[in-house]
Amino acid sequence: MIATVYKRLEECFSEMVDLRRYLHQEPELSFLEEKTPAMIADYLEKLGVEVKRGVGGRGVVGYIKGGKPGKTVALRADFDALPIQEETGLPFSSNVPGVMHACGHDGHTASLLVVAKVLMEHREELSGTIVLIHQFAEELAPGGAIEMINDGCLDGVDAIFGTHLWSMLPLGDIGYNPGPIMAAADRFEIKVIGRGGHGASPHETVDAIAVASSLVQSLQQIVSRQVNPLKSAVVSVGSFHAGGAFNVIADTATLIGTVRSFDPEIQDLVIKKMEQITKGICDAMGASFTLNYEKGYPAVVNHPLETGEFASFAQGVHPGTRVYEMEPIMGGEDFAYYLERVPGTFFFTGAGNIDAGIVYPHHHPKFNFDERAMLISAKLLVGVAVQYLSQREQ
Repeated sequence: MIATVYKRLEECFSEMVDLRRYLHQEPELSFLEEKTPAMIADYLEKLGVEVKRGVGGRGVVGYIKGGKPGKTVALRADFDALPIQEETGLPFSSNVPGVMHACGHDGHTASLLVVAKVLMEHREELSGTIVLIHQFAEELAPGGAIEMINDGCLDGVDAIFGTHLWSMLPLGDIGYNPGPIMAAADRFEIKVIGRGGHGASPHETVDAIAVASSLVQSLQQIVSRQVNPLKSAVVSVGSFHAGGAFNVIADTATLIGTVRSFDPEIQDLVIKKMEQITKGICDAMGASFTLNYEKGYPAVVNHPLETGEFASFAQGVHPGTRVYEMEPIMGGEDFAYYLERVPGTFFFTGAGNIDAGIVYPHHHPKFNFDERAMLISAKLLVGVAVQYLSQREQ
């Protein structure tokens, strides 16, 4: 069966490309998706897939029930876009000003839709059930995964698998990791409250810019001097806003940044040290502060058994692929919530191509991916699902 399914996916590749390009031209932001989930649901229903709309708010879930009894496997794709003005110059560029598919979610969705088409053609040969999770709002915390889970998208699911088309890996590379593969992604905002005044009289003020500048420097020492060097963490200040005139000492300054980690103990340590450092510097310099720390998505932690099974079969799925264990990355993904509930794995499908100029990172206005990666990802998702079900036939 599996060889026939792979061949059929190859035959449907042009449809996959057409779907991707349509979605790319009509992007929708997180929590504002309307046309996209409607299009997904309509496509699946025309195939004869049992569909639930509005799952968790804007999600779509499809059910393909095989001709033989067995376990239940979920496959997930996300479909939201980003608030970025596209600069690719592609003939199928975004039609929506200031909104762009700059992370490959259009490709994820197109791949899973064609996977559904091919699996429906062979459903009588399947053992068990395949659940198609089309998720909204991956890009913006709290994300759509947790709401879809709360609304039952994982009910009865024994395992889940997902992939990310990744322009930072060359086409043909398939990266996996049997443990943490993506980091917890947190956000913090520190507001320093000083006492403003004339630039000529600094001794009569509490310079919020000076205090905040000390904080930017000192926060870096959390990782370099407080975190075990054998562990991983990132503390990055991405925004510093203060002042408005050349001769006025600012009374407030605001720092906004992110913390990335894999270990909950390290995450808690960073939060504790951030509070201590901020209080210590502000007390010493006569300022006060507010600190707002928001925990985002948890780390994406793959399950060793399912990851090992995936890695062993993936070697021969597509000609010329290179399957290997990769180092974790510090990006975040709400696929983490699925893996907290059921076993499974999340892997990366290489989609970069230097010769074609596909070299820009995700969330860049010139981001693109080699569309041939969609076929590879589709084969991998079908293969891992069918393998899981066949190995556990009732």
